[in-house]
Amino acid sequence: MTDTQLRTRTEEIEAIKQLKARYFRALDTKDWDAFRDVFVDDPQIGPIENGFPDYLLALRPPEARGTVTNETGFDAFIDRNRRFIGPLITTHHGHQPEIELNGADEATGIWAMEDVLVWRKEGYRLRGTGHYWETYRKVDDEWKIASLKLTRLYVYVENIEALE
Repeated sequence: MTDTQLRTRTEEIEAIKQLKARYFRALDTKDWDAFRDVFVDDPQIGPIENGFPDYLLALRPPEARGTVTNETGFDAFIDRNRRFIGPLITTHHGHQPEIELNGADEATGIWAMEDVLVWRKEGYRLRGTGHYWETYRKVDDEWKIASLKLTRLYVYVENIEALE
């Protein structure tokens, strides 16, 4: 591999890392337009294994319930996130990315993840770990998430003092 090829490869991988950073920031700041913008127009979403206990899932408003499937569409995925995660305090982190470039405009990635979700009024805090499994596609010279799957390894829920 030449120095130029190595530099280009490194720059492309860094661009994908920046994309994932924008994904996490948009999700945690509830910037739904920016969240939508990290994806291609027709992403494949799911399955999302949330591992949440039933009593936490029951706290979702009715319009935020349902499974994440491609049949319900990307708009429904964005809307469910907005309704379910919107009221929560969330922090998502991605670590140790394994990114493979599969061509000039396609790549795959696996990210170790850790998240914290806080139900303020109800007094619950969830800490979880797992992996994001993703594919990326370059659109108009910009990397976007083409598919996303989340698998969880661990979920821990604790009672905390309710916040108002």
